Amino acid sequence: MKICVFCSANSNIEPVYFEKTRELGEWCAKNGHSIVFGGCDMGLMECVAEAAYSNGGMTIGVVPSKIEENGHVSPHLSVEIPCDNLSDRKDLLLLKSDIVIALPGGIGTLDEIFTVAASATIGYHRKKVILYNISGFWNSLIALLDDLQQKGMIRGDWHRHIVVANSLEEIKNECKD
Repeated sequence: MKICVFCSANSNIEPVYFEKTRELGEWCAKNGHSIVFGGCDMGLMECVAEAAYSNGGMTIGVVPSKIEENGHVSPHLSVEIPCDNLSDRKDLLLLKSDIVIALPGGIGTLDEIFTVAASATIGYHRKKVILYNISGFWNSLIALLDDLQQKGMIRGDWHRHIVVANSLEEIKNECKD
């Protein structure tokens, strides 16, 4: 399975996020899953790539030209796919993956999550996004989605497109489907 990982490129964040990200990358590699990610050498992006790559896993980095220009391409890439910008990157990440896992992240990660979920709601694909809710990181977003649904702003049940996993075991179960 090709697992797309959305996550933070920041390094000054809680150590538990790195611990769980490393664990995910190792599990992917040891179980023959490829990592598809943003190709950056910083934060959780580099952590998941290094963990997968050093355990013999395939890592596919979709690298926007700005990342390349700024010298921040991960050295842990099996395959580098260059692209022009973040819109192209999102399209390619989705195209090259079977499922998406969102680790802790910021504005870019939110943009990626909602791009995938919104396109699924209108039928462009059937891929789901798994929010890896490490230490309750996504609790506020989950509450917001529940509130939007209660107010009638989301057609159907948002859980059809965005799934919450609180542990690696729950991720493993979602990846079996």
